[in-house]
Amino acid sequence: MKRLQITFLLFQTLILQVFAQLDQGTLYINPKTGNDQNSGQKDHPIQSLKEAASRINTLEGSGPVTVFLAEGMYALDTTVRFDPINRQFTQENRLIIRAEILPDDDNWDPGKMPVLISTMPFDNIPDDRLGGASNGIQIETSHVTIQGLRMLGSPVHERPKEGMVIRNYPIIREGRDLDDLRVTQCLFLGDIHAAPNHLPVLASGQGVVVDHCVFYGVKDAVVFWHSDQPSENSAMHHNLIVNIYGAAVWTWSLAEDFQFYNNVVTQAEAVWILDQEEERSFQLSNSLVVGYNQLVNKGGGPGGLGESADPNKLKLGENVIIQKKGSLEIVTDPTSKYYLHIAPGTLGSDLGAGLFYQKY
Repeated sequence: MKRLQITFLLFQTLILQVFAQLDQGTLYINPKTGNDQNSGQKDHPIQSLKEAASRINTLEGSGPVTVFLAEGMYALDTTVRFDPINRQFTQENRLIIRAEILPDDDNWDPGKMPVLISTMPFDNIPDDRLGGASNGIQIETSHVTIQGLRMLGSPVHERPKEGMVIRNYPIIREGRDLDDLRVTQCLFLGDIHAAPNHLPVLASGQGVVVDHCVFYGVKDAVVFWHSDQPSENSAMHHNLIVNIYGAAVWTWSLAEDFQFYNNVVTQAEAVWILDQEEERSFQLSNSLVVGYNQLVNKGGGPGGLGESADPNKLKLGENVIIQKKGSLEIVTDPTSKYYLHIAPGTLGSDLGAGLFYQKY
């Protein structure tokens, strides 16, 4: 009996520590030294992103929460879904999921980025005739920031046979009534043969902003997916999109207030995909496109990029260069701070596209 009482007291103490830590608005994860039974304090981190989501999803009330990911490898064997029904976030008091060390920190280097890779089965959509899909981090609440992560694809054969496409979505938001999702300073890497990264950011709803990200070797970079009305307050800016075998941006659900500026796209199969009806036009400014096969398409889906669309739907503002042939100089030295960025001092580097908020 005494042993049971001691065990109960220890369990009760742990629960109190967990909620005390979340009341302070922070939760720390370390895949090497953490334990999912820990409190989540910096010196007692948990181990998995799944445990962080589980704890946040049970919260009530209001106030910000920041989840800090230490450097290391995070293998996602199931979808990590953030869906706190009884916790209210706001534009100022957000849910933030971020790297402990960010690109603009003095002691940052590419090796300090938390690395996420999908190892889960592709049964999120079991009735999908195309072959299946898996969701990595799924955000089903408003006012969320994801920052400073390195996200890989999944080590599968993406097109195992004719008519079948197996897909991995590292960041997804399905709620059409949700608002305010920001993805910033993230590096999305893929390899069509070894670890296809089918679509790094797939988001429905309003207010989706993707900025200061690098997309390298992925299929499609960003798809603005579904919304109950044209999605407003969305933007892509200061992104570098390199060597992709799909399209840089799909504007299926966007309103014409979409902002696209200071982006660089090079070596892309396609640049822009409109919705099938191509009802809306979009403005580009301070951007560079060098090397592509298709400029503007419409329709499409997981298995294809649709058909040619009216190029006049893209309104070119100031300082926009679109050049079908050519390439840019990309840093491939993995020891460089500017790994997978445009080489300093070369064409396009003045636009500030990449992981750093301050120009290099």
